[in-house]
Parts: sequence; structure tokens; C-alpha cells
Amino acid sequence: MTQVATGRHPFASLAEFFRSESAGGALLILSAIVAMVLANSGVGEIYRAGLHTHLGPLPVHVWINDGLMAVFFLLVGLELRREMMRGELASLRRIAAPGLAALGGMAVPALIFVAMNWGTPGNLRGWAVPVATDIAFALAVLRVLGHRVPIGLVVFLTALAIMDDLGAIVVIAVFYTRGLAHWDLAGAALALAGLYGLNRAGVRTIWPYLAGGAALWVLVYESGVHATLAGVALAFVVPQSGEAAVAERLEHRLAPWVAFAILPLFGLANAGLRLDQLSPGALFDPLAVGVGLGLFVGKQLGVFGAVMLAIRLGWAHRPSGVSTAQLYGGAALCGIGFTMSLFINDLAFRETAQGDVVKLAVFAGSIASALAGLAILALASRQPRSG
Repeated sequence: MTQVATGRHPFASLAEFFRSESAGGALLILSAIVAMVLANSGVGEIYRAGLHTHLGPLPVHVWINDGLMAVFFLLVGLELRREMMRGELASLRRIAAPGLAALGGMAVPALIFVAMNWGTPGNLRGWAVPVATDIAFALAVLRVLGHRVPIGLVVFLTALAIMDDLGAIVVIAVFYTRGLAHWDLAGAALALAGLYGLNRAGVRTIWPYLAGGAALWVLVYESGVHATLAGVALAFVVPQSGEAAVAERLEHRLAPWVAFAILPLFGLANAGLRLDQLSPGALFDPLAVGVGLGLFVGKQLGVFGAVMLAIRLGWAHRPSGVSTAQLYGGAALCGIGFTMSLFINDLAFRETAQGDVVKLAVFAGSIASALAGLAILALASRQPRSG
């Protein structure tokens, strides 16, 4: 997640973002490793039982996936809104390259998945698993190369990830919403209208919006729409302008909590794949092949192909200071789909054997994409920039 600029030189702010985001990505990697170890150790049953323990009305894993991840989506929404108003997404000229790259990077993986699973209708619900990019992981990998990575590539990948997040939000809202409870949905609409009313009335303290946001979350959860979308909705009604903008203060306060607490908890709760439950040929299951190839091959083809075509046709400009090889390396890193891929897997195949197969494929595709992107960028950094 990006940090709000604080009036310093933009490259200084971006460097701060790069450091914090990559550090959060490293912690997310560590949490995933811990989850895998716990799930396959002698305390595996305790680990799984803990996730299903009820805290009040809901189990722990639901509080994490539906509750804490709503805060993650609130931060995503705040970033989207800020970038659309005065950042990388503020004009068609700025969003052309990352926007088309994000679109290609979602469409091609989805098509590959559908092609691999066309004969198995029960698998098709997972078509959206390989469309997402995990920017925290991607920037953690970029961090390994340090100053050898041009700042233009970081900006491009960040803007692409924001567009990718927007696409994921739309996909979840449209394709992963179950039966609707219309009275609760109407209540959520009234709560959202009330929050907007606070904005128009000039309320500039955070707590009324957080209290209203909590009520909004309950109503959205009960309505059948995925509860995390309450976070996105809240992001678009809090005050964005003024000397004490609520949106800016919220983003500053939430960013470290999301990077260093919420996402690691999500990884801990969702990355615990039981290897003893998988058959030796699990990676050759059409479900796994569709996800793995979608991430590793589809993202590279979709992102790189779309942005190069846009550049050739004059629809977009090449990111500043970025060679073709570096652009391809960045496209490979977009195949790291860990957080959002696991999140969509939970929506599509919650606690099923299919879900375990998908987790394995997400790990394999993301690791392969990270290694490929790292290798390509390392080699490209040794070569002079060519057109």
C-alpha cells in the first residue's frame, strides 16, 4: 500500500513507500512460511482449531478474512481515490500504460484458467484466482535489487497494482456476492448516505466515520455482499480535501497496521496448506494448472503484451528510464498473486479440497514468478538501456 506524500521531494516519498511496502512484504512471506510449518507439524490440529474458535458471533478466521481485510480494502480504497484525484490515475495520459497493463494482466490469466478447466464446470468458480497481483510481495522482491531497479519501474508497478486492486474489487462485488438480504442492503445504503452527510456537514474528526464504518460493515456482512467491500465504500465518502483531511490521516494511520499486522495475520490464517492432504499429482490437476499457468505465463503475456502494444500504437508512453527487458521483468513479478489470490480462493472454494489445490498452485506460480522476475531484472540491470 502506498504512503501519502508529505510535501517532500516525490522520489523521497516513493523511497519511503518502497522501504515500508517491501518490509511488509517480507513479513507477509515470513507469516506464510510459519503457517505452512504449523499446518504440517505436530501442532497442526491446534492451529486449525484456533482458526475455527469463535470470538463472539464469528470464528477467528472469519474475523480476519471478512473483518480485518475490510480495513485492508479501506486502505486500498483510500489509495484509489487519492490517486484518481491527484496522483498516478488522475488523467488518461497517466493511467494509459498501467491501466492497459492491468487489464491485460487480468484478462489473459482468466482466459488461461478457463481454457484449462472448461471441461470441469465446478472448477470455473475459481477463474478470478490468477488475475490478482500482490504488490507487497512484488516490491519486496524488487527491494532485493536495490538501486539497480529504475524508479520508473517502481512507479509503473505501483500504479498497475492500484488498477489491479480496482479490478479485483469489481470482480468480488459482481461475481462473488451470494444471495442478497435486501433490508440489510438498504440499511447499508442509509448508513453510507449518513456518512456522506457527515462529510458534507464538515465533520473532520475520524471517530464518527470509523463508528459509522463499523455499522456499515455489519449491515454489508448481513446483506450477502462481501463485507470487505464496506471498507471500499467508506473510503469514498470520508473527507478527502481540507487542511485536516480525514482520508489522509486515515491512510497514514492504517498503512503500518495493514502492512505489519493485518496482512501477516491474513497470511498466517490462509497459507496453512496441509501437504499430506494432497495427492502426488495435485500440481497436474486442471485447477492447479489453470492457476499456476495463469499467474506465471498469463501475467507475463498479459501485462507485457498489453503495455508494449499500447506503446507501439502510441496510446501510452514507456515508463521513464525503463528498458524493454526491465519492463518484461516487472511483468513477470506481476505473477506474484499471493494475498488477493488466496483471498479470492477463500471466496470460491472455502475449506474444500479444491481450495487446497488452488493454494498449492498459488504458491508455485507466485514463487516461479518471483524467481523469474528477479533473474530477468538482475540480468537487465547489467545491460545498457535499449529501446
